[in-house]
Amino acid sequence: MASAIIRGLLDKEHYTPGEIACTCGDDPTGPSLAEATGIQYLPDIIPALYQAEAVVLACKPQQFAAISSQLADAAGGKLILSILAGTPLVRLGEKFNRARNIVRTMPNTPGQIGAGVTAFAPLRELSEKDSLLVENVLSSLGNFHEVDETDLDAVTALSGSGPAYVFEFAAALREAGVHCGLDEGLAEALAIDTLLGAAMLLADSGERPEDLRDAVTSPGGTTAAALQVFSDGGFRNLIDQALAAAKARSLELAKD
Repeated sequence: MASAIIRGLLDKEHYTPGEIACTCGDDPTGPSLAEATGIQYLPDIIPALYQAEAVVLACKPQQFAAISSQLADAAGGKLILSILAGTPLVRLGEKFNRARNIVRTMPNTPGQIGAGVTAFAPLRELSEKDSLLVENVLSSLGNFHEVDETDLDAVTALSGSGPAYVFEFAAALREAGVHCGLDEGLAEALAIDTLLGAAMLLADSGERPEDLRDAVTSPGGTTAAALQVFSDGGFRNLIDQALAAAKARSLELAKD
């Protein structure tokens, strides 16, 4: 996700490579990212933080505790933007207690191609300058929405984990197509193009999903027969249970 943010910032010309620096833990991700994007890699990023306007936390949540007090102090007076899953604002605020503001976000993986959606919640009302910084960073991943922090666990369940549900549905469509007698490669291509086209139509039409569903469903036809199986199998209830389970797990992780 850090790579997606940096590539988006550079592609949209919000910043130049010389205006962005990264670091990392005991791994090669920082040097690799710098080599791939042209940004600076700094083994010790603390001196650069004093000159920075914003700090994006994109490490693994389990690495958060390893962030030194020296680094947190150097980030004093800066905007902190976190993409760490399950890390609430109160915990971020305890670490970065001198930050001018902190923003918690929940992006999703389509951000890797600039087609993602991110929800964000600030600790305090954002200034005009910080609103622009947040917009620059999050727009590099796709669309974004400001929410209350209490909504972020539900957002995680819907859009954060949501791409996995779509990928699973695509795999199920492919498998069902094979069972209907199609070649696996053709079944996969049809599944992908169908999902892509349907999503584009939904986004462009401005109509509700149910209206588009009904428009393609003739009484007594093939689509109606398939949808009846979904209904009989409790498809919507299953989705509801899945999101409830994901939200519950997000709440649990925030307490760890």
